[in-house]
Amino acid sequence: MKPLRYSINVTLDGCCHHEAGIAPDTESMQFWTAEMQSADVLLLGRVTYQMMQSAWRRPADGVWPAWMEPWQLPFAEAMDGARKHVVSSTLDAVDWNAELLRGDLEETVRALKQQPGSGLWVGGVTLPLALADLGLIDEYTFVVQPVVAGHGPRLLDGLRERIELALVARHEFASGVVALRYRPAG
Repeated sequence: MKPLRYSINVTLDGCCHHEAGIAPDTESMQFWTAEMQSADVLLLGRVTYQMMQSAWRRPADGVWPAWMEPWQLPFAEAMDGARKHVVSSTLDAVDWNAELLRGDLEETVRALKQQPGSGLWVGGVTLPLALADLGLIDEYTFVVQPVVAGHGPRLLDGLRERIELALVARHEFASGVVALRYRPAG
């Protein structure tokens, strides 16, 4: 069974808004590129899919925008080329190497985990909460930003039951960011 990994940036006070942390740098983009490349398929909710698509989809002319720095290109390439499954009850269709998933979430994700491959990756806020409630997440990576946001969506806010985690890896960035990788304990 391939693992389902959840990774997200989070501030010291638990905010998961994508603009709440410190600005990405070369080191953080290398980390996120490796996260994307470690999965066969990205599992995205509608909001995350549309946000990532607006930022990281290669333009029709094939030329990345001028605002994109050279150190961002590996991440852009990884995100753009990744296979994606989008969980949404409101979208009628998706593209960008994506397939729309409908139906029973638990059944669908369990079936994806049974397929051969190196793993699934999920990001965002709402979909990971539902997957955590179902006990389907095999690994959590919290990229802790040295910032107190004071507002915004919170990490796994509304989780029905406590999940005990065991630390399996830690990586400190020069910026003060710390990536903490956990697996469910027991």
